[in-house]
Amino acid sequence: MLAGLEHTCGYLDDVIVGGKDEEEHWRNLVALFRRLQEFGFTVRLEKCSFGQAQIKYLGHLTDQHGVRPDPAKVEAIRQMPAPVDVSGVRAFLGAVNFYGKFVPNMRAIRYPLDQLLKAGAKFEWTAECQAAFDKFKEILTSDLLLTHYNPALEIIVAADASSIGLGATISHRFPDGSIKVVQHASRALTAAERNYSQIDREGLAIIFAVTKFHRMVFGRKFRLQTDHAPLLRIFGAKKGISVYTANRLQRWALMLLMYDFTIEYVATEKLGQVDVLSRLINQHAKPDEDYVIAAVSLEDDVRSVAFSSFNVLPLNFSDVQQSTKKDPVLSKALKCIQEGWHEAPVATADRELHKLYHHQDSLTSVQDCIIFGERLVIPKQLRKRCLEQLHQGHPGIQRTKAIARSYVYWPSIDSEITDFVKACPHCALVAKSPAHAAPVPWPKSQRPWQRVHVDYAGPLDGDYFLLVVDSHSKWPEVVQTSRITAPATIRILRSLFARLGMPETLVSDNGTQFTSAEFAEFCNTNGIQHITTAPFHPQSNGQVERFVDTFKRATKKIREGKGSMQEALDLFLLTYRSTPNTYAPNGLSPAEAMFGRRIRTNLELLRPPSNRQHEADGHPASRRSFQ
Repeated sequence: MLAGLEHTCGYLDDVIVGGKDEEEHWRNLVALFRRLQEFGFTVRLEKCSFGQAQIKYLGHLTDQHGVRPDPAKVEAIRQMPAPVDVSGVRAFLGAVNFYGKFVPNMRAIRYPLDQLLKAGAKFEWTAECQAAFDKFKEILTSDLLLTHYNPALEIIVAADASSIGLGATISHRFPDGSIKVVQHASRALTAAERNYSQIDREGLAIIFAVTKFHRMVFGRKFRLQTDHAPLLRIFGAKKGISVYTANRLQRWALMLLMYDFTIEYVATEKLGQVDVLSRLINQHAKPDEDYVIAAVSLEDDVRSVAFSSFNVLPLNFSDVQQSTKKDPVLSKALKCIQEGWHEAPVATADRELHKLYHHQDSLTSVQDCIIFGERLVIPKQLRKRCLEQLHQGHPGIQRTKAIARSYVYWPSIDSEITDFVKACPHCALVAKSPAHAAPVPWPKSQRPWQRVHVDYAGPLDGDYFLLVVDSHSKWPEVVQTSRITAPATIRILRSLFARLGMPETLVSDNGTQFTSAEFAEFCNTNGIQHITTAPFHPQSNGQVERFVDTFKRATKKIREGKGSMQEALDLFLLTYRSTPNTYAPNGLSPAEAMFGRRIRTNLELLRPPSNRQHEADGHPASRRSFQ
């Protein structure tokens, strides 16, 4: 739209118009308005500025003297407080080393600070140290060390995080190999972010850097530098993001897919210009929200909710939270996750901690608990109780493992589930013998409720049960009845189909209730194709016959606990419908395959509580105010 207009350019909706004198300026301005009118655009007068002697545009100040960097670009340096310990001095001198090649006599300037690093020296911040510190800040904020942004040059974005803040720089590498900074940026961590694991803080620093410099890097190839090697496998993976990567890092990795970059590891001592920004920042600095286009929220952590828990109640997140602090292995792991794994634990001395170390890229911390991917890591004290909760409803070994993989983790969980289920006396009592021959499957259904299989089970306690199974999603319906006549069967199916709709095909055996003229009329009236299986060959209706067997075994297991038949039926259906099924599409649970969502069970209590849960539990939710 602006092509061909003199001294006029635009960045999205931000248009700048110039001229060598006032007359030419107004002539160019009128030409712009005519062009806007031709394209059907309008402008809001209150958002326009005219006849300005100086403007701030895309991070630069433009006036009669030319174009120069915005002083705000070095504000992070200006606000930098003096170091208060040896580690702060070491971080500061790392930045000195980075810029030393641009400044003559840098060795003389840093001499007082070098004395603080000598072995056995007492840390004492003298007037000479303060003078050297101030001199360095003066040099760092001068034009000597800053360069204008030029998209034709190689772009380097570096990011680093400490326990208190984030630091970032965007720089250019010139043809002679020298590197100069275009802009510095830093901010303090929020209270929630200080509780992030070390790998999460380093990932947050990268997100802060690319969103802060979004205008200069989006749509352009750039080099991204970090001193945290594990992030190269996550943010730079060519084969996609690992499913076991911590949830927060997965979201950030997806966010970075919109940028064109190569990521590289740089040792901390060679990343001094960023390290000093993350460690020596104004402690009162608030997170910068100047993202303009890439306006993203860098995420508050989930809030803590206090639950009263007793052993008689299902295991929940609060139980795990308290027990993790007391667990000797997980408390060590939690500290390593938050402060960094400096060395591998000895396998013979601490086998479980050693296993967690090898999964460090997948571990993060939330409210003093450890999360493996999206699964809660259970302390040793609560594992037996957790196994009992996972095996509620007596699913088999593979189905119990499938449930666990959605909620919980500990290093030996698979073997412990196998041992626990094998030792279950109720499961052993009703274990079935191996199949005599390989089954021949029905054609696969293409959508839910396309073909359903029905059969009667019983009598159990004097009643029969009509079982209906959807061949696609494996969603089961079980209706208890005292009569199994054709009218009773039709009445049950009519009620069921009123909720879930009419299937295209219904498969049953040759029971008189299914072969009657009345049932045939019911199917014809509702456009249902009724197929009966071969006489004396129940395996032909294997879909529901298998479920009949599962139903009988499960209810018998559950009723060993002295529960009523109705309680056993309800618990069985809830467990079966919410458990991932190998034969359902993509291994989903019947509920997900049928309705496209999980149904809530008491295992959801193992997930970190959300703000909405916080309000629902009667606790006042924290609210934000905007000014």
